[in-house]
Formats: sequence, structure tokens, C-alpha cells
Amino acid sequence: MKAGKTNPWKWIPTLYFAEGLPYVAVMTVALIMYKKMGLSNTEIALYTSWLYLPWVIKPLWSPFVDLIKTKRAWIITMQAFVAAAFAGIAFFIPTTYYLQVTLAFFFLLAFSSATHDIAADGFYMLGLDTGEQSFFVGIRNTFYRFASIFGQGILVMFAGLMEEGAIIPSTKGNIPLAWSITFYLLTALFIGFTLYHKIVLPHPADNVTHKKLSIKKLLEDFLLTFLSFFQKKDLGLMFFFLLTYRLGESQLAKITSPFLLDTADKGGLNLSTATVGMIYGTIGVAALLIGGIIGGFLVSRHGFKKWIVPMALAINLPDLLYVYLSAITPDNTWLIIGSVAIEQLGYGFGFTAYMLYLIYIADGQHKTAHYAIGTGFMALGMMLPGMAAGWIQDNIGYTNFFVWVCICTIPGIIASIMVRNKIDFSFGKKQ
Repeated sequence: MKAGKTNPWKWIPTLYFAEGLPYVAVMTVALIMYKKMGLSNTEIALYTSWLYLPWVIKPLWSPFVDLIKTKRAWIITMQAFVAAAFAGIAFFIPTTYYLQVTLAFFFLLAFSSATHDIAADGFYMLGLDTGEQSFFVGIRNTFYRFASIFGQGILVMFAGLMEEGAIIPSTKGNIPLAWSITFYLLTALFIGFTLYHKIVLPHPADNVTHKKLSIKKLLEDFLLTFLSFFQKKDLGLMFFFLLTYRLGESQLAKITSPFLLDTADKGGLNLSTATVGMIYGTIGVAALLIGGIIGGFLVSRHGFKKWIVPMALAINLPDLLYVYLSAITPDNTWLIIGSVAIEQLGYGFGFTAYMLYLIYIADGQHKTAHYAIGTGFMALGMMLPGMAAGWIQDNIGYTNFFVWVCICTIPGIIASIMVRNKIDFSFGKKQ
């Protein structure tokens, strides 16, 4: 075992659960919390979209993770920062200036999470030999998804039960206190992760700082690598696809939770926090996973070229279900569950195409760096449209907003058709 005597089962599940949870907290839990705290959809979408920024610019500082400290040290340090960020959010939620201060701590959380991603993925390759990397890739992805289920589902349900006083009677109706306790729970969890990984993470022989690399040389190499990304063939089409494939989804993602939570007089479905956690966080995530598994299987059988357009349709067409839900505002919970499940199933299936396209454009020299740059543009494609989503919805209402989202899916479908003509038949097909 390349990782010394430490069994990978002791650290890979916890490491990737710890990698996924802060991302879910920033991207989903924050939306629900701010909605329950009384912010408008305009404010929620604008403020939380800025939290994508660390993932957008992550490729710019990723080279320095190698230069300054070991990846093991980065992991432990960032997990401690995540714990501190959760503690700051928890402490300031019940205060007068909660919005400004909690957003600052959420940004610290986002920056720490993005840096942790870099270190953890690098450490994975150092701590395991090639065969073990292949074996554990499914394990790491599974526990990353478990973090999504825990964050979007169990954690939100816990917060909802706290709001209702079902766990601690004194929290009934006290939304700030309920969410403060929820984030203190996350704080305790990450203190545990930090201490556990400090003890359990192996010490691979290759996990050293590259002291021979100068900052000047590192910057020169990075600049050349970065510029080479912009010398790729069909650059305009590449950016058209990267920035439009999820144009509808980038706006939908900011408004779905507020829509489920909003009262009927505002056009929402008036669901409780706990119910949203159950629907969107557990059943929705399960459907997302199934969609991703089906997508990967079909591409491995028939190739990426055959499935890219169906995947583009799958990620976009189910958005029409939100037009339907907002138009009739049903009180049938099972109808809502089914609609969300279908939309998430389509999203999981369709997102496979996006990830495969990132691999496709990264192929060649500097593939790791180019893949990282591609993920930065992926985050940018979610960040910029998401900023305006709340303002658009507040001005035109939920039904018209979801119609607008469906219109925004058209460029991504067109981009997939154009990209299909450039892809080799054998790409993605299992040999």
C-alpha cells in the first residue's frame, strides 16, 4: 500500500464526506437559511452567487498548494478553517448584523472548501497506488454524495424540526436560534474531522513541498499553461458550450428552494423546512445519483457523441415541471416529490455530458491544469446568471420566471448540437 500502513478505508470515506459538506452548506443550505431569515429572493440569489467566486478562481492559486505546504497539512488546516467558519456563522446568526457577518464567514467557508478540494484530490493520488485509485474512485464519489444527502436532506430537516420545537421545545418559532444550533452542530462535526484526520491521514513519501520550485518559475509555468488553454481549437464554440449548457439550471438552482418554501400568497408551495429537506435533499439527491449512473453507463456503451444531445434535453426539458407547479400550486406533496425527482434525475443524467466535455477539452498536454481551468469556467457559468435570478423572479413572479428559465435552456441545447459534430465517435466508449 502506497499510503504506508494506514488502511484507505479509514480516511477516504471521511475525507470526501468532509470535502462535500462545506460545498453543500454554501450552495444549498445557505439559500434555505437566508430564506427562512426573511431575505428576498433578489438578495439571496445575488449574495449567495458571489460565494461561487472561490471555485471560479481556484485554478489561479492551486499551484501554490504544492509550493507552500504539504497537501496533508493543507487538508488539516482547511478543515480547521471550515470549523471556524461554521462557528462564526452559528454565533452571529442571532445578532442584528447577521447578514453582513455571516456572509463574510460563508466566504471564508467557500475559500477554505475550494482549497481543501485541491489538497484532497492531490493527496488522493499521493496516498494510493494506481490500482487503489481506480478501486476507490467510486467510494470517494459515493461519500461525496452522502455529504450532499446529509447537508441538503438530514441537516435541513434537523433545522426544520428545530424551528418547530420538535427537538428542543424552546426553539419553537425561534428561527435564528434553530439555525444557529444547526451550524454549531456542523462546527462540532468539523472539529472532529480535523482531529481525526490529523491522526489518521497517512504520510506518503511523495507528500512534500517542492522547495526547489521558485515562485517566479511557478508563475511562468502557470502563465504558459493558462495561455495554452486559450489556444485550443474551436475556442468560441468551447466557451459557448461551457457558459450556456447550464444557463437555465444556474438560475433555477437559486430559486427552487425559495419557491418550495414561499407562502401561497407569494406564489410558493408553502412547504415546511423539514419537508424541503426531505424532498430536495434526500429524494432529489437520490434521483440525481441514479441519473448520473445511467448517464455514465450509456456513454460507456455507445460513446459521448451519441448521448450529448439527449443529455442536453434531459437536463433542460424537465424545467417545464416548475412552470406547471407554479401555475397550479398543488397541495399534493407526492406530486411535488415526483416533479422534483424527475427534474433531478434529468439533471444527473444531463450533467454527465458537461463533465465529459471538460475531460474532452482538457485532453493533451497539461490536461490536469486545463481541466481545473475548465471547472473554473463551469463555476463562472453558474455564478453570473445566478446573481440576477432572484431579481428577475421578484419582478415577474414564479410562473413567468420558470418560463424564462425554459427559454434560457435553448442556447445550451443548440451548443450541444454544435459540439456533437466535433466529437469523435469513440470518445467515452469503453474499449
